[in-house]
This record gives sequence, structure tokens and C-alpha cells, in this order.
Amino acid sequence: MFIRIWSIVVKEFIQLIRDWWMPAFMLFGGMLELLMVGWATSRPMVNLPLMVLDQDRSAASRQVLVALENTGTFARHDHAGNMAAIREALDRGEINAAVVIPPGFGAELESPVGEPTLAILLNGAESIPARESLRAVEGAIREMGQEIALRRLGVSPNYLSNFVPSLRVWFNETLSEALYTTPAELGLMLEFTVLLFAALSFSRERELGTLEQLLVMPLSSLEIIVGKAIPVVLIGFFDFLLLLGMTHVAFGVPVRGSLTLLLVLAFGYVLVELGKGMVISVRAHTQHQAFLVVLMVGMVDFMFTGYAAPVESMPRVMQLLANFIPAYHWLTILRGILLKGAGLDVLWPHVLALAGLGAVIGSFRCITCGGPWIEVCGECYEDFDQLCFIE
Repeated sequence: MFIRIWSIVVKEFIQLIRDWWMPAFMLFGGMLELLMVGWATSRPMVNLPLMVLDQDRSAASRQVLVALENTGTFARHDHAGNMAAIREALDRGEINAAVVIPPGFGAELESPVGEPTLAILLNGAESIPARESLRAVEGAIREMGQEIALRRLGVSPNYLSNFVPSLRVWFNETLSEALYTTPAELGLMLEFTVLLFAALSFSRERELGTLEQLLVMPLSSLEIIVGKAIPVVLIGFFDFLLLLGMTHVAFGVPVRGSLTLLLVLAFGYVLVELGKGMVISVRAHTQHQAFLVVLMVGMVDFMFTGYAAPVESMPRVMQLLANFIPAYHWLTILRGILLKGAGLDVLWPHVLALAGLGAVIGSFRCITCGGPWIEVCGECYEDFDQLCFIE
């Protein structure tokens, strides 16, 4: 039995060597995407273009400009002659924000009962730069407002210098977005790698016309499945080690928990995604069809990983649905071990859910013979298209 399985494993690796572009693309393409995403999210957002319409031209308005420059978010500010120039710049996408200082701003600022106002215009078509611009402008204006309020009360601006709030950020001390996005990208790349290699295993044989040769050999269906699964598991686990090393070395993502526990659970997750990929493989008739199904499944899983939006902010129905997505539990486990140093005493619900989902995937039945999808009866051998039309 083991010799027969080993012969299937050798055959699969020979096929991968011949089609070397596929494993190279999946492994190094995933690493390149992780590198670009981590680099883009680890850098602060700076050099945003800003336009200012100063209708007051006073010392107070120049103070506003200096405060905006000191935020470091804006690379430069262009002076607009009128509102039409600002509107045109926003329409062309040349600026992310504009500040309009109305006439009499300085006088209102000096008056004990004055209410100075500023108009802030944001380019909402680019929401992320607009949100960062708003945060920078609000921070600068808030600091100026505190100084104005203290001055009107006759209190020195240094009055609050002795008040230092006690702030402690857990798990991500620098609030680096890369520590959140790179583990998510790691999980997604691992899922796509395992799913795609597994989904192409049988669909490639069927499309190339070599499936019948396997079926007439003295091999049981279980031996064929295991022989094809071992290379996928090895490649997937090797890919995980590569991506984990990159996130740690290149982006400083810590491994605060048990590395042994992480590797064991990663191996279990690879087996779960392997089951999904094998089901797709025996269901798809061509490699193109298998690839499209993997893409569809991956996009659905992407919505529940918390990468685009936290699952906790979704409607209750969507939160319940996320419990049936293996990637959701895997990302929770991955972030828990890497960032929080959590162990099984905390992560056991997600580990149990992942194991349960893997058991459900492995229990799909064949409509033709009623047996498990990893076995094929004589009737299914006669027409392999009927293999694993799962209920």
C-alpha cells in the first residue's frame, strides 16, 4: 500500500516539475503580494496634497497653515484664488483635502466671544486618504482650540503640561496596520495555495485524459487520494513557513505564542483546506472550472476573515455565517498566537470549530454510490463524471 501511494506521490512531483510555473507562481507570487501589501500598510500616510483658500491673510490664518504643515501628513499646500479652483482640483483628483479660511477669522479668534470657523473639503472618492486628511486636520485644529480656550480663560497654555494621560496599547504598541494586515494576507495566500493545488489535482487528470490510466491501475481510490494529497500538504506547509518567516523578518510581526502550537494548527488547517480543494477537484470537469470555483470560494472566505471589515461590525446573521468559514477561525487562531501569545485555553473554541468543519467536509457523500467522497465503487468507476456529485 505504501509503495503504491509513494508511486503516486512521485508522479505528482514529476508533474509539478514539468509544470514548474504553477508552483513557482503560487509560492513566489504569494510572497511578492504579501511583501507589497505589508510594505504599503506598514508606512504612514504622508505627502497628501492639500489646497488652502486663505481669505483672511492674518497671523491667525498663517498659524493654521503652520499647524497643518507640522502634522507631517501633507507634503505641500497650494494656495487657491477662489472656490472654483478648489472645485476643479477636487474634480480632477489633484488634492485630497482643502481648507477654506473665511474673512475675519483672526478677529473672531481674538474676540472673547468669537466663534471662528474653518471649512474643510475632502475628496470622498478616495476614502482612505480623505479619512487620514480629516484626522490630521482635526488633530491640528483641536490643539489650537485648546490653546484658544485656555487663553480666553486667562490660563497659560502650559497649564495642562503636567497632565499626562496613562495610555497603554496591548498587542500592537505602535498601532501598526501591518501587524493586522500581514497575518490576514498570510492566511489568504495559504488558503489560495492549498485550494488551487488540491482543486487542480483530479481536474488536471481528467482534462489531460490520464484519469483512465489511474483507474485501471491496481490502486484503490483511497490510495489515489492520499497519493495526490501528500504533495499538496507538503507544498502548502512549506508555503506557510515561507510566509511566516517573511512576516516576522520583513515586517516585525512577533510570534508571542507557542511556535509548536502554531505549526500543529497550521498543519490541521492545511488538511481542512485540502478537503475543500479535493471536493472541488472531483466536482470540476476542467482546470479552468476548478480555478473559477476556487476564486469564488476564496472571495467568499475573504469577506469573513476580517481583512476588509471586522466580522464584529457585520450584521448578526453574517457573524453567525462566519462560524462556518474555516478561514475565519484560522485567522483568529493565527492572530491570537502571533500577536496575543494565546494558547489552547483561549483558542480552543476556534480549534474545535475548525476540526468540526474538517470532519463535515470529509463526510460528504457520493450520490451515485452513497459512499464517502474519498472512495469510489465499481459503479462510479464506470462513469467517473458521477464521482462525488456531493449532496
